[in-house]
Amino acid sequence: MNRLLIFCLLLNGMLWLSCGNGETKTDQVKGEKKQLFRYNQPKPITSLDPAFARSQNNIWAIDHLFNGLVQLDEQLNIKPAIAKSWEISEDGLTYTFKLREDVAFHPHEAFGEKQRLVTAEDVVYSFNRILDKGLNSPGSWVFKNRVASDPFQAIDTHTFVLKLKKPFRPMLGILTMQYCSVVPKEVVEKYGKEFRSNPVGTGPFKFNKWLESQSLLLSKNDQYFEKDGTNQLPYLDGVMVSFIKDRKTAYLELMNGKIDYISGLEASYVNELLTPEGELQSKQKDKLQFLKSPFLNMEYLGINLNFGDNNNPLRDKKIRQALNYGFDRAQMLRSLRNNVGKAAHSGFTPRGLPSFDADKTKGYRYDADKARKLLAEAGFPNGKDLPEIKLMTPKDYLDLCTFIAKQWEELGVKVKTEITESATLRQMMTREQSPFFRASWIADYPDAESFFTVFYSKNPSPPNYTRFSNVEFDKLYEASLNENDDQKRYDLYQSMDKILIEEAPVIFLYYDETAVFAQKGVKGLSKNAINLLSLKKVRR
Repeated sequence: MNRLLIFCLLLNGMLWLSCGNGETKTDQVKGEKKQLFRYNQPKPITSLDPAFARSQNNIWAIDHLFNGLVQLDEQLNIKPAIAKSWEISEDGLTYTFKLREDVAFHPHEAFGEKQRLVTAEDVVYSFNRILDKGLNSPGSWVFKNRVASDPFQAIDTHTFVLKLKKPFRPMLGILTMQYCSVVPKEVVEKYGKEFRSNPVGTGPFKFNKWLESQSLLLSKNDQYFEKDGTNQLPYLDGVMVSFIKDRKTAYLELMNGKIDYISGLEASYVNELLTPEGELQSKQKDKLQFLKSPFLNMEYLGINLNFGDNNNPLRDKKIRQALNYGFDRAQMLRSLRNNVGKAAHSGFTPRGLPSFDADKTKGYRYDADKARKLLAEAGFPNGKDLPEIKLMTPKDYLDLCTFIAKQWEELGVKVKTEITESATLRQMMTREQSPFFRASWIADYPDAESFFTVFYSKNPSPPNYTRFSNVEFDKLYEASLNENDDQKRYDLYQSMDKILIEEAPVIFLYYDETAVFAQKGVKGLSKNAINLLSLKKVRR
């Protein structure tokens, strides 16, 4: 099928679903208006196969099309999805899931143009597929070195068992990831690698048309198994995704009513939307809504503790502590991010996780006097004789690093900021070639363990880019993996955070927040700390 024909088919689908500002013409028979939700992804989708749900652009679309055993609510609590209930054995090694009996895959010719109910064998197939070396899924890590031999078993039609080789409490959270979506064997084997563009799942929306790098069209799954009270989900009749690379152009499309939703900030338009204090500009309040919530992303400056010899000033803990005290995080956020984000005044665990407790993990706040005192104790009063420090950063964070460097210079600390392409910097971080670098860490799953793994000494780089090694930290980390009591595990996490605050292998910057803008008439958008766009309860 040539590209012109594909485009015509896609356009026809769009015209059927949409008319004007997201609503279709009235159905002549039912007298109903069809609702189309339109959002933009600045980066193209590379695959609609859950096994390749590596990036946000893929994850959002896959979440519309598929379900896993379990899912997250807005507060990151784990809730039923295809599984209606589960039990974890006392030793933490066996997870037994009871599946719903009314979950069906979207109709497909592989099922004789009908639906087919999901069984435990589908879960076994889906999870084994992730580990298949021939597939080379980037999600294989979720099970690799964690599950036992013969780890996935269908006990009967609606009972699935997962077995681990050793306890790993975050496993339920991992199962909420889109990698762990359930797929139908018949359709996957029919299309092979082309399942990426012929997806069939159980989700609230069905695949319609995809013109790569231009548009994706999804339509309502009328037989979706979840309800909102007594109301059938989803409410929308379709979803239209555009792929406008330039964020300023997408912003203009939002303002002109051509799309309903954009995510993220861009310097070219942020002041048109937000005040310096992070509130929606008054002139926009009649047209738009602004949703902000914690995002499980920690922004920091990392220090390679193994770099160089003892003449490297960053190997001195007091210097690292001085740098942490030596700049105003709150002012930085007001000046550069319109107050989107919260100053990292606690540990490495970001806001939004249930284990976060600012009262128990008090970190660094701006205190120039304390910073100067620590510099003097390290043998460099007012920065005298302190070697120049080189900080490597991608250009997108140059303004942030420049802000920090200027405040450090007021303490007598000289910093040279060097712009480095992102991929090159990651490579240098991995190879221990960068002593001081800007970085971030986004949670793979909603558990603080995902952040503390960055500092576990037995982990290579990545994720341990700082080469941090602390015996007591390692003991606490290993104990947390075996602890099934949530509060006891949170206590262990907070003890780990206190060690990181004391040893300062990083300069703590800020806990990120999501920033999304939507048309005023859109209802039911959720706010969540994993920045997932769930549309099953959205209506216009």
